[in-house]
Order: sequence, then C-alpha cells, then structure tokens
Amino acid sequence: MKASAFVYPWDVNGDPDAPGWIARLGVEQVTLAAAYHSTRALTPRHPRHRIVTAEHAAVLYPPDGRWAGRPLRPHPAGDWAPGDAWGEAAAAPAGAGLEVHTWVVLAHNSRLGAEHPDTSVVNAYGDRYPWAPCIAQPATRAYLTGLAAEAAVRPGARGTELESLGWYGLAQLHAHDKTAGVGLGDVGQYLMSLCFCPACRAGYGEEGLDADEPASAVRAALEPLWRGAILEPLWRGAARDGGWSGVEKLLGETRANATRAWRDRVARSLQQEAVAAVRAAAPDGFQVLLHADPVSYHCGANAGVDPAHILSVADGVVVPCTGGAGLLTPFAQQRRAGAVLAAHLTVVAGLGGRPAALAADAARARDLGATELRLYHAGLASDADLEAVREAPAGR
Repeated sequence: MKASAFVYPWDVNGDPDAPGWIARLGVEQVTLAAAYHSTRALTPRHPRHRIVTAEHAAVLYPPDGRWAGRPLRPHPAGDWAPGDAWGEAAAAPAGAGLEVHTWVVLAHNSRLGAEHPDTSVVNAYGDRYPWAPCIAQPATRAYLTGLAAEAAVRPGARGTELESLGWYGLAQLHAHDKTAGVGLGDVGQYLMSLCFCPACRAGYGEEGLDADEPASAVRAALEPLWRGAILEPLWRGAARDGGWSGVEKLLGETRANATRAWRDRVARSLQQEAVAAVRAAAPDGFQVLLHADPVSYHCGANAGVDPAHILSVADGVVVPCTGGAGLLTPFAQQRRAGAVLAAHLTVVAGLGGRPAALAADAARARDLGATELRLYHAGLASDADLEAVREAPAGR
C-alpha cells in the first residue's frame, strides 16, 4: 500500500539529511503541515534544535491578499516557521522523488478564540471553548473555507489532507489540561461539546426546539454526573448503553435527535463548501482527503462525518486506526470505486504507537478496506521507532 509520513516544516528545514531519512522509511509521500495549531514538538534528529514551540495557530507560508480587510484571517508563524517555511520544506522531499501533500488544520485555533471570543463554541453553562471555533457561524465558515483553499493548494502540492473540518468540542487538549477528574464517557463528551452560541440556539429552533430549552436540558442531564452518576439509575443506563442511545436516554429521543440534526447539517454543508473551494483553487488531479470519524456526532481532529456523504464529496478519508482498524468498516461498506481509505497509524511509541507492529497493523487495516497508510509522525519519532518502520516488510 502507498504510505505517507506526516512531518512539520521545522523537521526538514535546516536539516540536509531529512530527505534521506524520510525516503528510507519506504514511503512514497510526505504529508507536510501548511496550517497548524499551537504545539510543542520534539525534534530528536535536527542539527539545530530539539524543542520547537509553535506559540499560536498559524499558516506556515505567507498568506495572500484575500484576507485584506477581513477581521478573521490567518496569522503567519513566528520564528518557529518563518517566511515560506512550507515551500522550503516541500522542496527537499520533492527533490528526493517523494510526492508532497499539504496537511491543513481548520477548526482548531485558540488564537482565533482569544482574539474573537464570539467565534467560539459555548457550552450549556456559558463557558467558551477558545480552541474550538463554532462552525455554524457564517463569518467563521467563510474564514475556514478560505483557509482551506489557500493552505491546501500550495505550489507543488499534489493533494491535501483536511483535519478538523467539522465540530470541535471539549475533548481536544488545550494547554495543560485538568479536565479528567470526572469520567465523561462518550455521552458526557457529546453533552459538554454541544454549542449554544446565538447561531446554534437559532439552529436548534429550526429543528423545532425552544431556543433556551436544550441548554437547560443538558445541564439537568449532566448534574448527576457531577455528583457521582453511579447513584443515578438513568445515568447508569446511559453509560451501559453508551453511544447515541445513551444520549437519547438522557436528553429524550426527540430533543437529542434535533440537536444532532442541526449539527450534522452544519458539518455536512461546511465539508461540501470547503472541499469545493479547494477544488476550485486546485489544478486537475489534485487529491482532497478528510481526517474523519464515521460517527457523525463525534467531535475533534477526525471530524464526525456521514460515510456515504463524505465519499461523495471528497476523494477519500484518513481514519484513525492505531487502537484498531474498525472505524474503516463503515467507509469500506460504501464500496466507492477509487476512494482512498487511508489508515492512520501512530508509529511513535512514546505517543502510544506500535512501530514494531506496523506490518501486522497495516495488514489488519488492509483486510478491513484500507488502500493507503499514513504514518504519524516521522518528525516526532525516535531513531528506534523509525528503524522499526524501516524494517517492516515491503508493502506492509
């Protein structure tokens, strides 16, 4: 199977050996970050540095004139990726015969939330999530669509992978998180990720709910959890059922399905608009993939999608498979000819990956329908991790 390695520009720029050690992994492609959230990253092999601190969400190239006069606009990186860091980094693996695709993070941006608080998801308690732009707001959608087109179609790129093109919620890490004191589970995560900004309140109204009623219902549903839901029969039942049936049990079927209908409609239309914007800006043959989860109400970097819909919009998906490849099945069941189903496998042992088991994990993913592999993350991996990748049998 064709394989690609994720890298950051700072993994490559300033390291003349980078194209060589990447190519020796046996990959055919590099997926290179072009727009990325704030992070602190290890660079174990770089000749100049060991820790890179990306202080805010940024584009890793000079943004163009389309943003003039617009209050919501991307910010260039600081000294961690100055100038056209993406273009410089892309030239090196391309020179070694590797395809280069862009990696674009969209609805995950804490600087946007800090500078424009009204753009953020607001939970049922009125708390804002500054890292999570609300994708129902027209100005935010216009920003994300423009960013997708600009960041995806960089000179020399053969395709793109769009991450977090959907709802974000509570679960994504923000700074030094201290949110694990109460186990929320799948049901609690959904309830704590519902947005109640003015746009979403109006949207719930379009689905037949009173504007204020869903937020009070969510707070009432969550209250037993804060007190220790083991004492509450309804929560015990919701936890036992898990998944969507647990949400329906707590909110009531009509109310739960109305919130989901609104959120699914918003996410689907944004995904369509962003992919269309990328295609309009891209040359013929440009590949567009989404990082995706086949459960549409899930939030995060792997956006919740409807498999049939997203495979009718994009060229394929990148699916998290490190903990097992089962999420591939709903996509494979669509039997869409030519669709890319890329299995995302972490190969950094320190991040919970299984580099020594790459061949076995890739084989399981292939059996469940994977057509390609994505290896996360070549720049973060130790030499021992990379050696294990190199030793995996050809074709994996």
